[in-house]
Amino acid sequence: MRTDVQVAVIGGGIVGVSVLYWLAKLGWTDTVLLERRELTSGSTWHAAGNTTYFGPYPKMTQLFAGSIRTYLQAQEESGQSVGFHETGSLRLAATQRELDLFHVYKPRFAQMGIPFHIRTPDEVSRLHPLIDAGDIFGAAHTPTDGHVDPTGATNAVAAAARTMGAAVERHCPVASLRPEGGKWLLETPAGTVTAQQVVVATSFWAREMLAAIGLNPPLFATQHHEIITETVPEIAVLDSELPAMRDSYVSCSVRQERDGLLIGIYETAPEFWALDGIPKDFKEELLPPNIDRLMPHLERLMERMPTFAQAGIKVANNGPMCFTPDGLPMLGPIPEKAGLWLASGFNVGIGTGGGSAEFLAKWITSGHPVPGLEAVHADRFGNDMTAEAALDAIRKVYARGYHLPDSI
Repeated sequence: MRTDVQVAVIGGGIVGVSVLYWLAKLGWTDTVLLERRELTSGSTWHAAGNTTYFGPYPKMTQLFAGSIRTYLQAQEESGQSVGFHETGSLRLAATQRELDLFHVYKPRFAQMGIPFHIRTPDEVSRLHPLIDAGDIFGAAHTPTDGHVDPTGATNAVAAAARTMGAAVERHCPVASLRPEGGKWLLETPAGTVTAQQVVVATSFWAREMLAAIGLNPPLFATQHHEIITETVPEIAVLDSELPAMRDSYVSCSVRQERDGLLIGIYETAPEFWALDGIPKDFKEELLPPNIDRLMPHLERLMERMPTFAQAGIKVANNGPMCFTPDGLPMLGPIPEKAGLWLASGFNVGIGTGGGSAEFLAKWITSGHPVPGLEAVHADRFGNDMTAEAALDAIRKVYARGYHLPDSI
């Protein structure tokens, strides 16, 4: 194991491996990634894997676009499939205001060279025959959206990083980290790793890890449900995969999963997990599902997609998902802790992980952030935000689900 490196990355989910990958792409290969169990063991393994170009802010959209590019590059470089399905997606306009916003966004996507169309309700019905388009005003259609296999993507990115000279150590948890002599010392079962710089990409574990050195990042885990249905006959007979659907009315995303549906729900009253501390033996686990909490959303989905009312539920997954008070990741250096960087707070880790890693790696290697993305800088909350204030803000941002910003 490498014990004296330029950069140590802690955490082997999609974000951590992507940071390692982009550091290597930029010429920094004196690096090691330390993962406490297997790659993807945190929350990546149970992610839906959705990728999208849709976003109300062009700079954030660049992170989405960068993520898809990262995974496809890694696939080519490693020879390992990321399982990308280019299905396209429909962001439904449940209100006239949403449709007006789509028209505002359209020229921005044209400037970025990203295919973006505004579809009428009739066109939505042709693109996705399971949607009842009678009550919608139209949709934004991004035809190059899709989804990847989270495990496949993570392993492909890690493999591509290795081919460039980076190192990955599995089953190597970091028990503690501390500054000493202008460097960072990371204690692991395999010995002490000395690093000039450290990237903490440990999702909802970051809060507890950093508390030991006096830091207070507002990173908390919500419970997030995903439902996978039994085979839907109308899907089984299709010749091509349906586009994904995102809908503020239901507050959910829906995509095809084999011959059924995979549905991600953003609840009106979200529940948190492990507020008293993450269990020491927590690994690749899910939490007990609570379908009753989801019923108002599922009933709305039955209106939007009547076929769902007849579909049996095969699996109801409830897993922890990291959130910040504004729903955006925390990326960048930690003030007054020279050489310590944060890459955490991803509630859409697959969708933004690859692009965010490119952004962070460029900052680390150049010493300067890419301008225009101050909204994701790690220092934006300070170090004094109370848990109560953070949790209250997270409840509100989670409950907004797929609602768009108030102004156009």
